[in-house]
Amino acid sequence: MKDEDVEPFFATLKAANPSPETELEFTSVFELLAAVLLSAQATDAGVNKATRRLFPIAGTPQAILDLGLEQLEGYIKTIGLYRTKARNLMETCRILVDKHGGQVPRTREELEALPGVGRKTANVVLNVAFGEATMAVDTHIFRVSNRTGLAPGKDPFQVEMKLLERVPPAYLQDAHHWLILHGRYICIARLPQCWRCAVRAYCDYEPKTPAPRIGT
Repeated sequence: MKDEDVEPFFATLKAANPSPETELEFTSVFELLAAVLLSAQATDAGVNKATRRLFPIAGTPQAILDLGLEQLEGYIKTIGLYRTKARNLMETCRILVDKHGGQVPRTREELEALPGVGRKTANVVLNVAFGEATMAVDTHIFRVSNRTGLAPGKDPFQVEMKLLERVPPAYLQDAHHWLILHGRYICIARLPQCWRCAVRAYCDYEPKTPAPRIGT
C-alpha cells in the first residue's frame, strides 16, 4: 500500500465506524482480561455465551478462586481448549490476588507474566482498558495487513511493528478495532468480499473479488 493511501484508508474506516469497540462483553478490567484470555482460538460470540453465565457468578479474581477449577470448567466447557484455559485463568487469578491486590496490572511486563496472557492479550487490555495506543495483532489483523499491503510481515510481531510505524497517530488508538472488524466481516479469510469493501481503492490485493452472480 502506498504511503499516501494509508491516511484515506483509515479515514474511510473511521467514517463508517467512528467509535469502534471490542465485541467481547465485559463490565470491568478483570472481566476484559478473562474474556480475552478465553478468546484464543475461539470466537467472541462463543466466549460471550459462556461469560454471560460465568461473570454474574464469578466476576473477580477471588470469586473465580472461590468457584474452583471444576466449576470454572463447567462454565466455559463450550469454549475450545477450555481445560487449559481454565487452569491458566485460575493461576492468573491466584497471582492477581497474591501479588496485585486483586487488580489487573497496568504494565506489559506484568500482564505478560500472567499464565495464558501473551503479547496480543496484553495489547488488548492496555488499549481497551487503559487507553494505550497498542496494536493487538490477531489472525484477522495479520491477514488484512498482509493482503492489503498495509503492513506486510512474516509473523504477528513484524506486522505489529509495521502497523505502529505506518498508522497515522490520529488513528492509532482505534486502528486495531477497525482492522479486526474489517477482517471479520469484509476481508474474510476464504473469499474477501471486495465488492462490498469501502477501502478497496487503497488495497493492493489483486484480483479484486467480483460480486457473486444472482442465483449462484
